[in-house]
Formats: sequence, C-alpha cells, structure tokens
Amino acid sequence: MPAMPSGIPACPDPDRPHRLAAQLADMIPGAATIRVGLSDPKETWPHPHVMVKDEAGRTMALTRIAARVAARWVLRVWPEVDWTRPHTFDLADATLTRSDLIAARRGR
Repeated sequence: MPAMPSGIPACPDPDRPHRLAAQLADMIPGAATIRVGLSDPKETWPHPHVMVKDEAGRTMALTRIAARVAARWVLRVWPEVDWTRPHTFDLADATLTRSDLIAARRGR
C-alpha cells in the first residue's frame, strides 16, 4: 500500500484490528487479552514475548510457535507503536493499550 511522506498508509484500514481480533480468537480459543512486547525474559536480544489471558484473568499456555505468530501479527498491525514497552490487545473490542497504563487504571 502506498504511504504518505509521514509513513502512514495512504488508505489506512480501520477494520484491520477487528479482523486480527477475530483471527486470534480463532487461533487461541478462550483468549480475552494478549500482552505483547519485545522483552522475552528467556532471550538476550529483543525478542517478541506474549502473555495470553482468558476472561477470568488466568494465564493461558501457548506453544512457542503460536506465541510467536500471535506476537508478530500484533506487531505488524501497529508498526508505529513503541514496542520497548509491552502493550495489551483486547480481543473483545480490538483495542491496543500500553500495559502499564492498564495497570495504572486498575490502581496497581
């Protein structure tokens, strides 16, 4: 897709986050949120890291491949985001929020 001088796609697709949410919900049944960042604790270099939670807030286990695919899909939909800080993608409303801002709203 052609980009404007600012680097923003000339024809941004407003439905892309909703399509991603539907794809991730199909790929990871029961998932409610997906936290994505580039600080995998098992890696020395920046590496995609994912934490998936269900509606009750319980962490769900993923295979390494599923986790990596989910992370890359989210990273590609929002390339302009500062991924040095983790972000949480809510599958219900297809919104991406910086994870530390979510914790601050909850009073943590």
